[in-house]
Amino acid sequence: MPIFNSIFFSSKHHFRQARGLLQRFHPSNSVRSCKYSKSSKYNKEIPEVHPLISIDEQASRSRATYVIPAAVMSFVGLAALVHYNDERRAVLKGQGNSSDGNLVRGPIIGGPFTLTDTENRVVTEQNLRGNWSLLYFGYTSSPDVVPEQLQIMSKAIDILESRHNLKVLPVFVTIDPQRDNPSHLRAYLKEFDPRIVGLAGPVAAVRQMAQEYRVYFKKVEEEGGDYLIESSHKMYLLSPNLEVMRCCGIEYNAEELSQAILNVVQKTPQ
Repeated sequence: MPIFNSIFFSSKHHFRQARGLLQRFHPSNSVRSCKYSKSSKYNKEIPEVHPLISIDEQASRSRATYVIPAAVMSFVGLAALVHYNDERRAVLKGQGNSSDGNLVRGPIIGGPFTLTDTENRVVTEQNLRGNWSLLYFGYTSSPDVVPEQLQIMSKAIDILESRHNLKVLPVFVTIDPQRDNPSHLRAYLKEFDPRIVGLAGPVAAVRQMAQEYRVYFKKVEEEGGDYLIESSHKMYLLSPNLEVMRCCGIEYNAEELSQAILNVVQKTPQ
């Protein structure tokens, strides 16, 4: 009889193990844990089954584990796509956009203006017609950027004229007419290149021209009543028909600027 009891309890023990495995893999509505208690009949530990975590809750946590990283990856992918599209739209330095061999025209930049040169003569946009012109907006009290850009402009004009027999008229438009009167402007530009045409005028006329050419500038007050001017420091290449064909920033050196101008001139029908 003891042997039979031993066999019985051993079989019962294996049956409980098998049932436990089935419960682990059976698609029931909950995951269960076991807690042991004393049996009065057999004085053995009998497992009491209690629900621990529902399958729905476990599935919800599993979905969250995958959904959150997926959302993050989607955001990263969207940001990469926007950056890629921005890079496609950007114009590389020294290159212009083209479509079917023709230059692509951007927003309308430029327009009529009436200013005075360093000899107090009235100058309008019509005085530039018939020539390739390079316009730069700056101010004479700039400590570093404007002098550097004027040197680059002068050297680029020299390169175009000496190497390619291409004449481009350099024009400097002051955005500080309160301090840059014609006589002061003439003396300042003479230090860089006497070929540079200096233009000044009333504050309203200068502001209007700057708006037409999408030039940003802002007066920054300093102590003692002095001020500096923040500016976008752009150069604009105008065709003989007064169309803005190219806009170049401070990242260009003289060689790159002259090559950018030459590329546009060679692609433009005469």
